[in-house]
Amino acid sequence: MKSNGLIQSIKNIDTSSLVDRVEKNLVELFIEKKFKVGDPIPKELELADALGVSRTVIREALLRLRLMGLIDSKKKRGAVLTSPDLVSILEKSMNPEILDKSTLKEIFEMRLALEIGMADFIIERVKPEDIAELRAIVSVETSSSQAVIFDVEQEIRFHGKLYDITGNETLRKFQKMLLPVFDYVHQSGLLKKPVKHKKFVSHAGLIDLIEKGSAEMLRNGMRNHLENHFARLFE
Repeated sequence: MKSNGLIQSIKNIDTSSLVDRVEKNLVELFIEKKFKVGDPIPKELELADALGVSRTVIREALLRLRLMGLIDSKKKRGAVLTSPDLVSILEKSMNPEILDKSTLKEIFEMRLALEIGMADFIIERVKPEDIAELRAIVSVETSSSQAVIFDVEQEIRFHGKLYDITGNETLRKFQKMLLPVFDYVHQSGLLKKPVKHKKFVSHAGLIDLIEKGSAEMLRNGMRNHLENHFARLFE
């Protein structure tokens, strides 16, 4: 009985390894044949013959590609190549409760880097109505907001608007995905260094830089705005 169980385990491992290879080969085949988004892909039998494997293996590999968002089914057209929603794929596994500490810390750092790095896009693409909306968002902040280094609801409102101004949909989706993780790391005690409330550029100050300053000034202002978070990483 033990011997049969071992053989079965080996078969499972071999099958999984074969599906891995076929998954990779399918992607390489689509690239080699210059498939574009919207193009129908060959039938399972054709792919099985081309790659020299069973339809069962092809079906499993195609299922993986479907879960990755690379393939979709269209009425009357069958399976077609699609452009995956990368953020949506990441979002499914972006649960702070199950991510390890190292990954959580890196996500915390990623958000800081993104917000400093998008200054050029904001300065280039901001419109007067964006400034007015930002000032409306800040108008509801309390007078003590300068002493608060992270309020998740206000961060979503204000910084979400900054992401909107960039005109970059992928960045905007990243913001919505990263902020809950960022808040979790901030609140969880994962960053061992205590919070030190330093004076930093406020949201209102950032608006002034967006309205009257340069991309470099905004980058510096955003770095200062996030200073309390950096302090927990480096000091």
